Amino acid sequence: MSLADSDFAGDARADQTFGDAVRGYVQRVRGGDMGSLPAVLGLVVLFVVFGLANDRFLSALNLANLVTQAGSICVLAMGLVFVLLLGDIDLSAGVAGGVSACGMGLIVANLSWPWWAAILVAIASGALIGLVIGMLRAKLGIPSFVVTLAFFLGLQGVTLKLIGEGGSVRVDNPVIRGLTISNVPVAIGWTIAVLVVAGFACLEIFQYRRKKALRLANSPLGVVIARIVAVAAVVLGVTFVLSVNRSVNPRVEISGIPYVLPLILLLLIVMTVVLKRTSYGRHIYAVGGNAEAARRAGISVDRIRVTVFIACSSLAALSGIIAASYAGKVSASSGAGNTLLYAVGAAVIGGTSLFGGKGRALDAVIGGVVVATIANGLGLLNQSSYINFLVTGGVLLLAASVDAISRRRRSSTGLS
Repeated sequence: MSLADSDFAGDARADQTFGDAVRGYVQRVRGGDMGSLPAVLGLVVLFVVFGLANDRFLSALNLANLVTQAGSICVLAMGLVFVLLLGDIDLSAGVAGGVSACGMGLIVANLSWPWWAAILVAIASGALIGLVIGMLRAKLGIPSFVVTLAFFLGLQGVTLKLIGEGGSVRVDNPVIRGLTISNVPVAIGWTIAVLVVAGFACLEIFQYRRKKALRLANSPLGVVIARIVAVAAVVLGVTFVLSVNRSVNPRVEISGIPYVLPLILLLLIVMTVVLKRTSYGRHIYAVGGNAEAARRAGISVDRIRVTVFIACSSLAALSGIIAASYAGKVSASSGAGNTLLYAVGAAVIGGTSLFGGKGRALDAVIGGVVVATIANGLGLLNQSSYINFLVTGGVLLLAASVDAISRRRRSSTGLS
């Protein structure tokens, strides 16, 4: 889960000092390579503003609610990152998650299958949807906007056929519901947090020593330590807050991190490794940067296009499951409406480029938290729904503008 793309690593040299790294990072930012910096700064501003406006915003109870609210958005946005990296779009991702979750609910309710089998079928359904979309996009050359728009409409019809107009499927399996309404025991939560920090620290130090031994370009030790401290502060801080008893009833104790948070963390680690540490991930960036050049280099562009849509729809199915867990049901409108727009907005707000070739799984998580924070904070302030839409739309427009301006500046300075 390296933060290399958002820190000073891009300017590393074998003999670089901490000051050189800082100056190099500032130069990159001035050149338009800002990564997730605007989203992180925006999130800090949102937390300060909402925290001052309403004292309940920073309470442990509300922060736990914020985590569960952001869960499905973050997972769906992580799936969309794969597609956006190629400069494509998947308008059907939200409803693909809805129809997959609908199938899961019906299997559990009507066929009495175990929860794990129903979830596997739901994810497999999402993968099948992605396979068909990817084949149509890669083999027939149909623009992704058109293909996924057709699936956006068609999949809603499938959901209506399965549960009927105005119908719904209850999701009351204790394990599936527990994803968002139950919490990891405090001791286990702290164990996970310590293991994450220790694992990240060991990985960073190992890479630093390995590169130094091979006389390769590497970040200064001060930057490595700063990254470890930053990750430790975030992970341990969140764990501390969520480990406090947040129940409003003195006779009932509610503590521990929601189960959905370790799930998101696991997905983030896996996706980061896939995109940054494997040849498959490097091929995705290559195709997104210049498809023709990637083809001439021997990369199967069609295979990459198909697989990113499979990955996107599979994660969309998991997102639909999380949303169903949070709502306790699946309805005909699940995954429709603004679900996709929020997820695309989350990815873009976090720093993923709409032009392809630039983005990370971490971008989706940061952007998802920003989107959920806006909705959560405005809800506490009892603002009308239209205010939420206006603010979220404005933030998305600002993020897209920053992306376009950054791309132009990188081109003018020769950084891209």
